Amino acid sequence: MSNARLPRIAMVLGDPAGIGPELIARLLAEPEVRRQAHVLLIADEAEMRKGMQIAGCEFPYRPVASLENLEFTDEVPLFYQYRGAAEGPFPRSEASVVGGRYSLDTLEVALRLTAGKVTDAILFGPLNKTSLHMAGMAHSDELHWFAEYLDFQGPFCEFNVLDNLWTSRVTSHIALADVPGMIRHDRVVEAIRLIDTALKRSGLEKPRIGVCGLNPHNGDNGSFGREELDIIGPAVRTAQEQGIDADGPYPADTIFLKVQGDARVFDAVVTMYHDQGQIAIKLMGFSRGVTVQGGLPIPITTPAHGTAFDIAGQGKANVGATRQAFEIACRMGRNRA
Repeated sequence: MSNARLPRIAMVLGDPAGIGPELIARLLAEPEVRRQAHVLLIADEAEMRKGMQIAGCEFPYRPVASLENLEFTDEVPLFYQYRGAAEGPFPRSEASVVGGRYSLDTLEVALRLTAGKVTDAILFGPLNKTSLHMAGMAHSDELHWFAEYLDFQGPFCEFNVLDNLWTSRVTSHIALADVPGMIRHDRVVEAIRLIDTALKRSGLEKPRIGVCGLNPHNGDNGSFGREELDIIGPAVRTAQEQGIDADGPYPADTIFLKVQGDARVFDAVVTMYHDQGQIAIKLMGFSRGVTVQGGLPIPITTPAHGTAFDIAGQGKANVGATRQAFEIACRMGRNRA
C-alpha cells in the first residue's frame, strides 16, 4: 500500500444462519489479509467465536467499547460488540426474523460509519433475502435498501466481478417478460457509465467495456429484433462520445470469449438482463465471484454466492470469493480515502 494510510474496512458477518461467520473467520485468520487494511468488525462476539470454531482457526482482535474516536494503529482488527435489536438464539441453516434483523442492524452501523468517513468501505458476509424480508425489509434486495438508507437518488446497479472481469446489467431482478420494455437508450448509457466509473474507482485508469446485445445473434440485422440497431448500438456510440472506451453490441453467446486468456479485449461486459452475465460468470468461477453495490457513494462488496444453508456449520466454506471481495473493497476504499 503506497498511500499514507491503509484503507479502513467496516466488516459484518452477514446472516448467522449461513456460512458468513465461518468465511469472515477464515479471512481474518490470514496474516496477509490483516496487513492490507485496518478492519473494524461489527458483530455479536458469540457469533464471531462460533465462526472461528467452525472454521477451525482464530484471529486476534482488539475490543472497543465505543465507535467514537476509533484508533486504527496496527494490523489487529478492532472489534465492536453489537447485536442490534435481534433477540433470542440464532436459528441455524434456515431463514429467520432474528437472522434478518441482525443482518440489517449490523449493516446499518457499517453504513453510518462509512458514510461518515470513519471507515472507507464495507465488506459483508452473505445475506438471505427471505430473512431480510421477514425482518421487515420492504425492498426487493439489499442494494435498494442501501440506496434508501444513504438517501442516494442517483443511478445504481449491482456489479458482478470475477478476478479482473467486471459485469453490469441494464435490468436486474425483474421478470424476463419485462426486459424488452426496459431496454432504453438512457438506461444502456447509464449502465456503461456506471461500470466505467466503478472500474476507475477501483484503480483501472482506462477501462475497456464490451456491450452485449439482447437478441440471439444480435437480432441478425433486424430479422428477429431491432433493439441492437435502434437502441443498444446508438447508446454505445453516445458512451463513446462521452469519452468511454465502449464497443458493441456483441452477441451474448460470444462476448465472453473476448474476456479470456490471450483473446481478452474487455475489462467489463454490460449485459441486458440478469442471466446473460450471471451464467457466464458463475461457470467461469463460482467460488471467486464478488458482488459490488455499484453507483453508491460508498464502496460496498460481498461474495456473490449465497448463505449456503446446506453446508453451514460444516467447516466446508470456500473463502475465495470473500477474499476477492475484501481485495476489491481495499482498492476502492484506498482510492476513496
